[in-house]
Amino acid sequence: MKVCVLLSGGMDSVTVFYEALHTHKMAACLSFDYGSKHNAREIPFAELHSARNGIPHHTITLDFMDTLFESNLLKSGGNIPDGHYAEASMKQTVVPFRNGIMLAIATGFAESIGAEAVVIAAHSGDHAIYPDCREPFMQAMGESMSCGTYPGIRLLRPFIAMNKADIARRGSELGIDFSETWSCYKGGEIHCGVCGTCVERREAFLLAGLDDPTRYAQTPALPELKSSGNS
Repeated sequence: MKVCVLLSGGMDSVTVFYEALHTHKMAACLSFDYGSKHNAREIPFAELHSARNGIPHHTITLDFMDTLFESNLLKSGGNIPDGHYAEASMKQTVVPFRNGIMLAIATGFAESIGAEAVVIAAHSGDHAIYPDCREPFMQAMGESMSCGTYPGIRLLRPFIAMNKADIARRGSELGIDFSETWSCYKGGEIHCGVCGTCVERREAFLLAGLDDPTRYAQTPALPELKSSGNS
């Protein structure tokens, strides 16, 4: 199947990029610069992996999101909270309808280049915080993508039944050097080690039984995972 991959440069999307290289014909991959604090750290890794494999890569600028939307993830927002990814404080990092906007653009792009599907790295842990990662949204969005395009563009989510540790294991199997990916929402010179995405990243390698190649500014004891009530 000819596919377009959403490739942010993060751990999940880089893994799904290589998964798609093994299972589909990749037409192109897309990154979105929407004004997040970490876009400048992530996107170069998306460019690196796509160029290394000879896949056309496009970065789409969505600067209106930083100007008009409310989220601490954005450069216009407040501080990124520390703590586990599932904690209520991490809701401050939700960018309203981000996946809906990106998938809509990717669908139009996919149809324009003759692709049959869009691949996204959504996984089982995403739904805890983000409404536009949850199953009802993804099902409805997939139906809209299919119904709203002549070829019936499909939404593919190969990692939807996997957690972050599963993705780390799969990436290891695919030979990915995870030091060439970015997670930290704070977007500093190195991973902070204490924000929700850093904690999730550290925990994933630990649970997967893999060495973590990431440089962190801090590595305090990992907090106990708390239930979000949405699992």
